[in-house]
Amino acid sequence: MTQQKKVIIIGSGLGGLSCGAILAKNGYTVTVLEQGVQVGGCLQCFSRRGAKFETGMHFIGSAAHGQTLDKLMRYLEIDKTVTLSQLDPQGYDVVSLGGKKYAFANGREAFLKQMTEYFPSQHDNLVRYYDLIEEIANASSLHSLKYADSDSPLNMEYQLRSINAVIDEVITDPVLAKVLVGNLPLYAAEKNKTPFATHAFIMDFYNQSAFRVKGGSDSIATALMDTINRYGGEVLTRKKVTRIICDDTHAVGVEVNGKDTLPCDIIISDAHPMRTLELLDTKLIRPAFRKRINHIPQTVGGFSVYLHFKEKTVPYLNYNYYGYQGDTPWDCERYTAESWPKGFLYMHFCPEGDTQYASTGVILSYMQMADVEQWKGTKVGRRGQDYEDFKREKAERLLDVLEEHFPNIRSQIQNYYTSTPLTYLDYTGTEGGSMYGNAKDISLGSACRVPQRTKVPNLYLTGQNINSHGMLGVLVGTIVTCSELLTAKTIYEQIKEANE
Repeated sequence: MTQQKKVIIIGSGLGGLSCGAILAKNGYTVTVLEQGVQVGGCLQCFSRRGAKFETGMHFIGSAAHGQTLDKLMRYLEIDKTVTLSQLDPQGYDVVSLGGKKYAFANGREAFLKQMTEYFPSQHDNLVRYYDLIEEIANASSLHSLKYADSDSPLNMEYQLRSINAVIDEVITDPVLAKVLVGNLPLYAAEKNKTPFATHAFIMDFYNQSAFRVKGGSDSIATALMDTINRYGGEVLTRKKVTRIICDDTHAVGVEVNGKDTLPCDIIISDAHPMRTLELLDTKLIRPAFRKRINHIPQTVGGFSVYLHFKEKTVPYLNYNYYGYQGDTPWDCERYTAESWPKGFLYMHFCPEGDTQYASTGVILSYMQMADVEQWKGTKVGRRGQDYEDFKREKAERLLDVLEEHFPNIRSQIQNYYTSTPLTYLDYTGTEGGSMYGNAKDISLGSACRVPQRTKVPNLYLTGQNINSHGMLGVLVGTIVTCSELLTAKTIYEQIKEANE
């Protein structure tokens, strides 16, 4: 039966490509349509003057043998072509706060030992904290890949309590409470809003193991395309879906580039939910649903400075560095023109070969769309001199801050390039140029939830907004979406089989 089923997937981000790989493996005829010239969404890399830069997927976790992501990579048949480089297990993340540096080690014992050395009086509280993180992660059948019909109520409880409320309850040292959220730029967490469960999943994911993709995460996109092609599917670029065509009961196909029509049986959209709704003119989607989706808050945008180092001058940094100008990682998204940047994340690109020296790196800091709103609607590379001046001023300020943490780094930089929330909007279509799409807010509860199913019975959604962002978050969303067609049990059995 599935042999004849034609699936069109809108967008070639990780969600679209992984859905394509799973469905192609299960006998569906898959066509992935990408509006740009390059596939991959946030997996894209770019090159300037012979130097390669990462744009979105800077590092991944739980990819050591037998861990969750490793199992999923085997199932998607990308484990042999994607080469990983492990970050320092003794300190894969380093948080610089109040003039002191704190390293996060992989694994329960190492993490507890390291943090206890910094905060001797907090040992028992750290154990409670770590136990809670593990408990929440294991209570999610999707994150632990243990098939269950439903998740534990524990999970629901921590979806409705904020990160800071829970940490302040468990940890009595206010400095440690801030250090433990030092990596919050990874998910743009907001005080009193972001659920503790989000923090728990991310901490568990990276506490197990942390890796960079050698030579860039675009190799993940290429490997997924190979899986799709191997099973008879195709990935087409420069194919912008301009309309989803529906009859009175369901979707019948898509219009591409404003002219061609492609019929299909099933549509999966990896585009931002708001972009997907813009393609739909049908009574099947109720105004109340449109209104709810369009009112979901978005995570903050980002400003990036891509650094091209002089040859063999900067030793490769085998960890991620989170620097804060004040005494807290919280509220860095609330800044004034004078106080920006309150914090930054600094990482190196993992070269293909020898990792003694870094050739490129990136500094990331929050930036609100409002800062660049005046140039909205302009084209990449043609936004005008005032935009270029704005970016240069911000980049220089960020470089000054980096220099405080890494003396002499400026003298080792050959060139730098920049991007703003506008760049993100143009290349990924994410609303407001947000870094991670929809924001989770405990005060809004399920109103923030984007379902994988729509009222158009054969139109499904996937990508970072369905579950969560990041490699594991998106792949969990993929399993949720593909379960609508294959059942969750089938997918879990196939994952198990692929890892035997």
